Formats: sequence, structure tokens, C-alpha cells
Amino acid sequence: MSIRETLKDIVENVEGGLAAMVMAYDGISIDEITVSPSEFDLQSLSVEYATVLKEIKRAAELVKAGALEEVSITTNRTRVALRVLNDDLFTVLIMTRDGNFGKGRYLLRLRGYDLARELA
Repeated sequence: MSIRETLKDIVENVEGGLAAMVMAYDGISIDEITVSPSEFDLQSLSVEYATVLKEIKRAAELVKAGALEEVSITTNRTRVALRVLNDDLFTVLIMTRDGNFGKGRYLLRLRGYDLARELA
């Protein structure tokens, strides 16, 4: 399955899914899929969160807390799960606030293995 198909599968199989992306830590999108329209710029949101994730990753390494695996960000409008794929890339799932966040996180973890293999 291609990267795009895998991302589409993740978003379409979770209630409230808006978009999914594979991104580099510099904020460059490798691939992305948007299945639901949104009133805000999903690309800008993911680029800004990439910066945050890079800082969290650095802090975890600095305090020797172990390798970063996942970060979630919840606002009053969205829920975002960011999951590390390898040293250079991570995946992002953007959902509505009332979406099935648990299933979204599960699918990111489960399909993350497929994405990491595809990107290797």
C-alpha cells in the first residue's frame, strides 16, 4: 500500500478525521491527505506543530527520558496526534474535537509500522 493510501485509510477509518500527513522535522510534508474541509489551514497547523515536536524530542533526549514516541495536542476545536516514525519523519493525524481520538492514536501506531517500512 502506498503512503498516500495508508494515510487515507487512517483518516477514513476514524470518526472525525480531517487530515493525515507524513512530515519531516523541518516542517516539510512528505505526503498528505485531506478528506474533510476545514476552516483553518491544516498545512500551517502541522508545520507549527512540527516545531513543537522537535523541541519536545530534544527535551526528552536532554533529560534522558527515552525516545519520543507520540505527542497529542488538544484545543477547543481540534485534536492532533503526532507519532514518530524514525529519526527524520513523523506522522500527524488531525481530527475534530469530538472525533474518536483513541482509535485515531491506535491507527497511527498500527499503520506507522507500514509507513516506516514504505519510507525506508
